Amino acid sequence: MAFKNFGFDLESLEDYMGNHLRLFISFTIGLLVFVGLIALSIFFIAVRGKEQVVVPDVTGKELTQALLELQVKELYPQIQLRSSQEGEERGLILEQDPKGGTIVKAERRIGLVISQGMALDTVGNYLGKNVNDVRQEIQARNAQAGNTLITLKEPFMYQYSGETAGLVLQQNPSPDSEITGHTTLELVVSRGQENARLTVPNFTGLSIQDALSRLSQLKASFIFTMRNAAEGESPGMVSSQNPANGTEIYTTDKITLNVTAPAPAPGETAGLFRFNLPASPYPLPMTVEAELPNGTRQQIVNTNHSGGEITVPYRLPNGSSVILSVVGREIYRQAIAAQVEPLSMDEL
Repeated sequence: MAFKNFGFDLESLEDYMGNHLRLFISFTIGLLVFVGLIALSIFFIAVRGKEQVVVPDVTGKELTQALLELQVKELYPQIQLRSSQEGEERGLILEQDPKGGTIVKAERRIGLVISQGMALDTVGNYLGKNVNDVRQEIQARNAQAGNTLITLKEPFMYQYSGETAGLVLQQNPSPDSEITGHTTLELVVSRGQENARLTVPNFTGLSIQDALSRLSQLKASFIFTMRNAAEGESPGMVSSQNPANGTEIYTTDKITLNVTAPAPAPGETAGLFRFNLPASPYPLPMTVEAELPNGTRQQIVNTNHSGGEITVPYRLPNGSSVILSVVGREIYRQAIAAQVEPLSMDEL
């Protein structure tokens, strides 16, 4: 009764609060149901996945046309190349997987086999061969074919290995790969052992001929310097050397031998043959020979050389020639007492 005095009705207040509470609960339940329906719709859309499409038949078509047709269907190509028996098929689709008419989901990869045309030849097996022999073999092969089928990629890639320096360790393309057009051949070449060393023997006091013979056995790079014999010295002898006897050096290092000029007999000429070879990442087989006036040849030195300056003493009959060969190929010939003319890189 007291609440009525102040204008309040307790029963009316309870009814009012109950109605609003039911309204709030109903709204909350409705909101949860609405959110659940949205989530369920998104789930079913995701589960349903990508749209299904029909794979077009692109067999026998050019690659550009095939790519356009696949793009319209939102399909992606996975391309393989293969030679074929017909030159006219070059650039055409030989096979496809899945075949035309198959129903797949969009964004599927479609395998396409494309013709490279007729195979003109196959790549040779150059593994284990000397890289200089490979170069000559490819030059001869291109000359025989009448065009440049294979080009060597230079400079070569080198790596240290237990194999002899200069041997081919890897090649790309691999042996017997089909050649359908111009092909670039990449080679990995052995540089030899990384820490290959040799012990320098004693050259001092040897004759020039004996020193050259010992260098041939050692297979070492060298440089000769020459001066006239001083009083009390014998001509044509090694007066000093660097490094000293017993020193360990790398096979790419050079041994310097200082010699006294040999005394030529009548009708002979003595001197120092000079030439400058392009530097090599590993020592190359090098031979210096003399061709006598009667046409016979005699070896002066046969060793390995890593390039740079070459100096070789000689004493030969007038009219002879000194011949320098690298990897079995003659690259320079000098008549005795003639000036050495430098060989250009193109001529090498």
